[in-house]
Amino acid sequence: MSPSASVKPSSQDGRLAETFGAPVADLYERAAVSPGGAALTRALELRGFLALAEEQVARVRDRVHEAMAPTRDMDELSADDLRFDAQWLAAALDARDGYRAALGELLRTMPAQSEERSSRPVEFAQPQITTTLPPTAAPAPPRAGAAREHRP
Repeated sequence: MSPSASVKPSSQDGRLAETFGAPVADLYERAAVSPGGAALTRALELRGFLALAEEQVARVRDRVHEAMAPTRDMDELSADDLRFDAQWLAAALDARDGYRAALGELLRTMPAQSEERSSRPVEFAQPQITTTLPPTAAPAPPRAGAAREHRP
């Protein structure tokens, strides 16, 4: 039985760690504890798919290398098996390229790590209007909005 995609290595693990500021194993723990981060969740899903696709590429590559090993009996070679492996390899490479592109696009559109992990809360600039009342102005009556009385 093969291990979960979360523990399989992928070619983009370093980039994920750089983008999110933690090793991939820690990112999976972070996502399990607080599953609210959509970008992290999506990135880890794509990373898992990529890891599986890369594993498939490696399996087919290794199978072809084994079949073509110089010590292998030439009578065991099968053009049909090699043709099938070539098709499987093409499909696995297409999948890998698609996942890498999708993950790359997601990581490109994310804010910089320093912006995302700022310890200060977001402050919105709100204009403040300060005015001073003329010295003769009276305070608002207790029933604001009611008809005003005329003052002498």
